[in-house]
Amino acid sequence: MTSDIIKKQVHVCHVTIRWGDMDALRHVNNTVYFRFMEQARIEWLDHVGFVREPDGCGPVVVNAHCSFNKQMTYPGQVEVRTLVGPPGRSSFETYHEMRLLDADGQPGEQVYAAGGAKIVWVDFTKQKSVPLPQQVLGWLEQ
Repeated sequence: MTSDIIKKQVHVCHVTIRWGDMDALRHVNNTVYFRFMEQARIEWLDHVGFVREPDGCGPVVVNAHCSFNKQMTYPGQVEVRTLVGPPGRSSFETYHEMRLLDADGQPGEQVYAAGGAKIVWVDFTKQKSVPLPQQVLGWLEQ
């Protein structure tokens, strides 16, 4: 994550590590971290009241990234913190920090993985980006 960008935390969720999330080396497979970030993004959008309209406008991930700092294994609970950066004309960046929860359900200091995605608001019918609606700008400022 770039440190010079101002980020604002907008959501926190917990995800359970499943046995099937591990690979042959007995740690969470790298693809699963992207699922954790996806789950966090979807929960945040649900929380703010986003309504999916396949023939309308909505978010599209155009770029995603993740840095893996420390292995996670089954069993476990992951806290995924979602942060957002300043909006552009038709896009904004999401950032995610993933920490393991301890036995008391509290997150540790160690960031096991950090990543994010660039979200572009798209008119699905025209297949073109559109300016972020006022409602979305409000979500980014909450």
